[in-house]
Amino acid sequence: MKKSILAIATLVSLALTGCSSNDDSPTPPKSTFELKVDDLKGNITDGIVTLDPSKTYNLTGGLIVKSGATLVIPAGTTIKTDPNVDANSLFVAVERDATIHIDGVAGNPVVMTSGKPSPKESDWGGLIICGNGKVNTGDNGTSEVGGLSYGGNDNDDSSGRINFLRIEYTGSKFTDKKEYNGVSFFGVGRGTEVSNIYAFESGDDGIEFFGGAVNASNLAIINAYDDSLDFADGYVGTITNIYISGVTKAGIEGSNNGDNDIAEPFTNAKLINVSIVKGSDAKFTASEQAINFKDGGGKQAYTNLFVSGIETFAKLDSGSGATARIDAGDFIVNGINFTTLDNLTASYVSNQTGAGAGASLPSWALDIQ
Repeated sequence: MKKSILAIATLVSLALTGCSSNDDSPTPPKSTFELKVDDLKGNITDGIVTLDPSKTYNLTGGLIVKSGATLVIPAGTTIKTDPNVDANSLFVAVERDATIHIDGVAGNPVVMTSGKPSPKESDWGGLIICGNGKVNTGDNGTSEVGGLSYGGNDNDDSSGRINFLRIEYTGSKFTDKKEYNGVSFFGVGRGTEVSNIYAFESGDDGIEFFGGAVNASNLAIINAYDDSLDFADGYVGTITNIYISGVTKAGIEGSNNGDNDIAEPFTNAKLINVSIVKGSDAKFTASEQAINFKDGGGKQAYTNLFVSGIETFAKLDSGSGATARIDAGDFIVNGINFTTLDNLTASYVSNQTGAGAGASLPSWALDIQ
């Protein structure tokens, strides 16, 4: 009898242990996506796809994370573009209601780069993230490249996270009005984590925010051949620690709405600890100044902004929307209300340290390089 009781107790214990083990370690949902190291492309339609950081992936076409699916890219993973594929066909994109987890760490970022022997700007598209955040151009926009829907009414939406990403040689162009950036955020919500991005040699903008409310920190944008940092279409968020060097057009272009400069919600951007450095190469002309206050401008506030090599501070939209915002004190630079009567950089920038070290690359950027 004692042996029978002991046997029953042992079986019950094993059963409970098995249940506990399953509950503590749920199996991640499998994906039907066929992951190929030498041929990375296609639609991830379901489950979770995790890349292997010990391998270098050859991007041979558009890689799109579809609604409901997740792409995980661990620290140290490298994605290189196929040198023999058309540049406009090479991009990574995340749809609304899909997620991406770029999990680089200091000193060991995720790298997305050109696979050409002599890489240069515009070798490939870049990274596109679409979310359900509010955009003042409408709730269902279409990304200028990739044809993905974005926008909605959920500024708390999450598209995942981007931490420690180095992205290089992006910005290929379909036309003069249709081009990729380094990283494009379309209607991305503040539930998304964005920190430590190093965007290098983009043929168009380095990083751009189209509406949404995602916050970001530690953005280094080096050598962009349009604007370096761009936000528009009712973007509402805070960006902290921005280092810009190599300015072709504007260091920062801030817009409200290209079709209706008083569209609401107004762009309302707060930028803290910013360095804008024109660059010594003759090709970096900063033709649209340190700040391009464009298409109504919206509300813009800059704190601890450092500028080097650009004498005229802002290029100003002459429309009534922009004039109204400036007159209302909605364009603030280092605690001073900008005025059209004084557009000299020296009037607004004096002893600021910017992103951490004035014109020099800040220490935090070295961890992403």
